[in-house]
Formats: sequence, C-alpha cells, structure tokens
Amino acid sequence: MTDAPDSDTGTVRIEAPARLHFGFLDLHGGLGRRFGSVGLAIDSPSLSLTARRAASLHVEGEEAERVRRYAIAAADHLGIGTEVSLRLERAIPAHAGFGSGTQLALAVAAALARLAGKPFSPEDFSNALDRGNRSGVGLRAFTEGGLIVDGGRGADSAPPPVIARLAFPEAWRLVLILDTSMAGVHGTREVEAFRDLPRFPEAQAAEICRIVLMQVLPACVTGDADAFGAGITRMQDLVGDHFAPHQGGRYASAAVAGVLEEAARRGVAGYGQSSWGPTGFLLARSEEEAHHLVTSLDRGGPLRFLIARGRNTGATVAGGIRA
Repeated sequence: MTDAPDSDTGTVRIEAPARLHFGFLDLHGGLGRRFGSVGLAIDSPSLSLTARRAASLHVEGEEAERVRRYAIAAADHLGIGTEVSLRLERAIPAHAGFGSGTQLALAVAAALARLAGKPFSPEDFSNALDRGNRSGVGLRAFTEGGLIVDGGRGADSAPPPVIARLAFPEAWRLVLILDTSMAGVHGTREVEAFRDLPRFPEAQAAEICRIVLMQVLPACVTGDADAFGAGITRMQDLVGDHFAPHQGGRYASAAVAGVLEEAARRGVAGYGQSSWGPTGFLLARSEEEAHHLVTSLDRGGPLRFLIARGRNTGATVAGGIRA
C-alpha cells in the first residue's frame, strides 16, 4: 500500500485496484497444495472509499450492505467499535471477474485499522473477512500490485503464499470486455462448482505450471508480449474447458466469446476470461493497438470496452494519521 499526503487526520481515503485472474496452476492437488493462481492488478476499474469517525456505524453509497458486513467483521477482528461513517464513492463491478469483494473488504478493513491507529495486513484479515480462500492474488494486488503468482492452499487455513511478483510492462495494455447483461458464477453456485468438478488431470496441471514458470514469467521480464500472451491463452484454454460445465462453455458470456474469437483471428497477442467472468480480456502490445482493437471490435449491445494498464502499485491510503 502507498501512503498519500493528506492533512485531514479525521478522514481516511482509500483507492484500490481491480485485478484480473488468469487461471489456476494446479487444481489436481496431488503435491499437497491446491489451486495456485496467476493474476494482475489493473488501474481500471478501481474503488474509492472514505471513512471517518462517527457516533455509530453509518454507510452510504454503492454496495452499502456489503460494506456494512465487512465493517462489522473487521471491527470485531480489530477489537474495536464500529463508530465510523463509510462511503463507497466508486465501486469495482461486482461478480464480473475483477475481485471486487476482496478489494472492498480489504479497503474497509484498512480504513478501520488506520482510524484506530492499528497495524493492517491483508493476511491477518483473510479468515475474518472470508477472503483469499483459493487465491492470494487479490491480497497482494491490494498491497503491491503487479503480476502475481501464488502457491495455492495447503492443509492449514493460511492464505496462499505469494511465490512471485513482477512489474508488468508499462507499454502493454489490457482491453477489457464487460458483459453488462449478466454476472459470473459466485456465492453458493461457486462453492458447488468447486465441489462437483471432477479432479483436474495431473498432466494438464503440470503443463500449466511449466507454462507459467518457463514462458509467462520470463516473457513478462523480457517484455515479450507474444510469448506472454500465448502462455496465458493456453492456460485459459485448459482451465476454461475444465470449468465449462458450470459456466456454459469455455467462456461464461457468448457475446464475449464472439469478440475473443474474432480477436484471435486477427492475431491478438493473448486473450481469455478473468476468473468466472463474464469479463474477457485482450492483451495489446501498446496503447495504439488497444484503441485499434476497441474501435474495430466494439459493436455496441450489452458489451462495454475499457482499456486498462497493469498497476504496479497497490492501494493508496491517505489521511487518518494523528500527529
């Protein structure tokens, strides 16, 4: 997290990034750890939250009930009261593949900790807020940003350890394709999906791990967009086909799938779906290429296109520190 200058010690302002989830490393689990994730913090969309001391808990803005639940859970974990006023001024779209719940929960917890003068660590709050159950990407996206790989869940309840964090190339862009007509699998349906899916083939888990270690991560360091994109796309194909029975196909949204297929025919560097979707993404080598893709692929309808950068810093926290 980054502290930003702010003279108002009575108000905390937090701005936090969304994240893309590129897929799981090992859904087989035969080595004692399951899941493992690759993901990226992005600069848009993002959330903006303000918090100030108050006589009692007061919540305004979007996602009010969700904010209230997180505030109560965070205050209980900190051992403090809920005398705080919270306002979510800008929200990350929920159930769209951006990790909105994790970022919102951590933003609320960080705000309460700052107002109370207590230390904050996402890992310390993961169980209390029910975050980081399968992926550690969202936790590290909040604190550091960048391209993140975690090592999956072990036998204990600790969040997945982050085993690699790299700066994402500044020139690259992500074209995000949002289907505003639907939501991705979440809640009870998500729990049931993970319960009912057959065991992931060991050979495919091994292939994904090799792709990430020997292709995706080196390509990020060297700035090879074609190799990076090819690796992410292959990973997406393997994981997407495994989850297809629970999301209606390799991709959750037929409209997004159509755009991804067209982009693939045009030789885009890489593409896929973030988490359960329905948001899809295209990897562009430059801002110019990203704008060209949007102009040529946007046909209107329920789809909304955004251009995002990889974000190599975590959440920004301002104010709330007493002199």
